Amino acid sequence: MEAITIHEGIVVPLDRANVDTDLIIPKQFLKSIKRTGFGPNLFDQLRYLDEGQPGQDNSARPINPDFVLNRQRYQSGSVLLARENFGCGSSREHAPWALTDYGFRVIIAPSYADIFYNNCFKNGLLPIALDSEVVARLFKETEKHSGYRLKIDLDQQIIVEPNGNQISFEIDSFRKHCLLNGLDDIGMTLEKADKISAYEQKRKQQLPWQF
Repeated sequence: MEAITIHEGIVVPLDRANVDTDLIIPKQFLKSIKRTGFGPNLFDQLRYLDEGQPGQDNSARPINPDFVLNRQRYQSGSVLLARENFGCGSSREHAPWALTDYGFRVIIAPSYADIFYNNCFKNGLLPIALDSEVVARLFKETEKHSGYRLKIDLDQQIIVEPNGNQISFEIDSFRKHCLLNGLDDIGMTLEKADKISAYEQKRKQQLPWQF
C-alpha cells in the first residue's frame, strides 16, 4: 500500500450527499477482486450516458458533459470533496479500490458511512471529516478558482489552502500510523515476520509430527 505523508492535489467537488457505494462503483463491476482496473468505471452511472458493462471499451461510450469528472478543469484531480454520509449503502471494498485506481488519495466530507470509512484506511485512501460549514466554504472556493488545490499534511494533521489558511483535522493515531507507513493488514502482519518464523520453528521442535 502506498504511504501518505504530504499530498497536494486539485480538488474535485462532488456536490451530492448520501453517495452510496453502488453509485461509486456499480454492482456489475464487482466480479473482479484484483483491486485494479476499476478507475474507468468510477461513478459510472453519472459519468456516462449509457449503462456500462465489464470489459467494455469506455473510450467509445457517450459521456455526460455535466458530470464533474468529465470537466476539463478537474481531469487531474486527486482530492475529492463531497457532502455528508459519503460511502453509504453496501459494504463493498471495491468502492475505495475504484477511487484509488482513478487517482484519488484524499476525500473530504462532513461524514462517512462506517464500513466505507474503515475500508479507506485499508486501501491507502485518507478520508477526512470536517465541519459541514467548512466543507461548504471549500465547495465555494473550488468552484470559484480553476485549478484549486489543497495540501494535506497527515503528520501535522492540517489542510493548507492556497492562501495559507490551515484547517486541522482529527484522525485515529493507529490509522494515521498505518497510512504514514503504507501498512495494510498484510503489511502489518509482515512486520512481525521474524516472530512468526521463530514461533513456527519452536512449534516444529515441540510438535514435529504436525509438520
